[in-house]
Amino acid sequence: MNFKDYIRVIPDFPQPGIRFKDITTLLKDGPAYRAAIDALKEGVAGLEIDLVAGPEARGFVIGAPLAIALGVGFVPIRKSGKLPGETVEASYDLEYGKDKLAVHKDSIQPGQKVLIADDLLATGGTISTTSQLIRQLGGEIVGASFLIELGYLNGREKLPGIDVFSLVKF
Repeated sequence: MNFKDYIRVIPDFPQPGIRFKDITTLLKDGPAYRAAIDALKEGVAGLEIDLVAGPEARGFVIGAPLAIALGVGFVPIRKSGKLPGETVEASYDLEYGKDKLAVHKDSIQPGQKVLIADDLLATGGTISTTSQLIRQLGGEIVGASFLIELGYLNGREKLPGIDVFSLVKF
């Protein structure tokens, strides 16, 4: 299946010059969505995985079904202030400022093997911060899995030592 056929490209969103990769067209097609999750599962076959962690928000729609397919738990990585329990947080740079991600302190136990999953690897900032939180809790990152990778933004460079699997590359 050519998954690029299911991804809509929207020019000039969210600002002029950006060609936004919209996965909602893939998500609304049940067989394509299932095939994408199955392909992501195949891409990480052979890895020992205890948990899948996905950053808010589209990491939830990729990571949670991938966790179910793998038969493991899912850990949501949320924006600061969104989780009710005790959390650890890490800041990251945005194009025009900073933001914070958080995870429950008890969501990952030391030594657990964690796969990071998200819809998109672009500059690597969100995933780098996600990996920082996982490691802060003692988790071992066994890989990162993405529906889309924008190779021209060199996000892999911010993930040294992490094996990256991407289903579609632009």
